Amino acid sequence: MIPWVQLDSAPVPGGGELRLKQRGTEFSIMLGTNELMNSRLSGSEETLAKLSCERIRGRTAPKILIGGLGMGFTLRAALAELGDDARVTVVELVPAVVAWARGPMAPVFGGCLDDPRVAVGEGDVGDLIRSARSSWDAILLDVDNGPEGLTRQGNDALYDLPGLSAAHAALRLGGVFSVWSSGPDAGFTRRLRQAGFSVEEVATRAHGKRGARHVIWIATKRAV
Repeated sequence: MIPWVQLDSAPVPGGGELRLKQRGTEFSIMLGTNELMNSRLSGSEETLAKLSCERIRGRTAPKILIGGLGMGFTLRAALAELGDDARVTVVELVPAVVAWARGPMAPVFGGCLDDPRVAVGEGDVGDLIRSARSSWDAILLDVDNGPEGLTRQGNDALYDLPGLSAAHAALRLGGVFSVWSSGPDAGFTRRLRQAGFSVEEVATRAHGKRGARHVIWIATKRAV
């Protein structure tokens, strides 16, 4: 069996360390003993993008915000669903992840970062959400393994009621706020509704019809 080789590591602002590993053509990004993503398992992240883009289909020049670059699965799937007039902003907290995407993991990304519809920023996606008012047609979060700050404790503010209220305010009417999770969370569903969203929970698989079961929340900003 081909052994895993660690290619690089990078600190996470606020604590923790990401490690990029490779085995043959397979890549893995680890946080401690947790595998955050693997280049072989992209199904549920792609579903996150497809479901979100379906909800805003037909809008002129839609603006999409993606929190977390990861291995680009969500970004590539969104680009495949969107027209030429769309604008997609990706915000990544750890600068090294962007460097990995343009370096050793470039084959995984397939040139999607060079798409003219894409802008990549480095920083906290929560800051951008909190500063926006009726700016986005869709906000997609894939920065943790669920609605809690796994990557760093500061991410908890994305999923508490004030954070969800900020996301609601940042969306245009009928816009969607979508969150990927490794499992269900009834409390998070309640908070989404308290923040003013209509909520749909979608069960999906990590890889096609196989793999671990994941959950995607599709929360829509409804009329008051």
